[in-house]
Amino acid sequence: MTKSELIEQVAQKVSTFSRKDIEIIVDTLFDSMSRSLSQGDKVEIRGFGSFKIKERDGRQGRNPKSGENIFIESKRVPFFKAGKEIRERINNGKKDV
Repeated sequence: MTKSELIEQVAQKVSTFSRKDIEIIVDTLFDSMSRSLSQGDKVEIRGFGSFKIKERDGRQGRNPKSGENIFIESKRVPFFKAGKEIRERINNGKKDV
């Protein structure tokens, strides 16, 4: 699902807002989540899952083109852990909300 598909689905269910208003809401939601994660905070959406930042240590790697050994710097990466409800929905094959 793309962001525009998400906006379209919300617009179909919520007739009190224009598509542009829903786009602003979705953008604000994603921006707020991104900002919180970049500050090191955890984002938890009950029934869906949680997002947090994990630290990856530096390590030895290999350049796939040249085969040369290189050092990969440590970095922060986003991590998503699905909540119980979404895991059950996925495992039980439910398609409708």
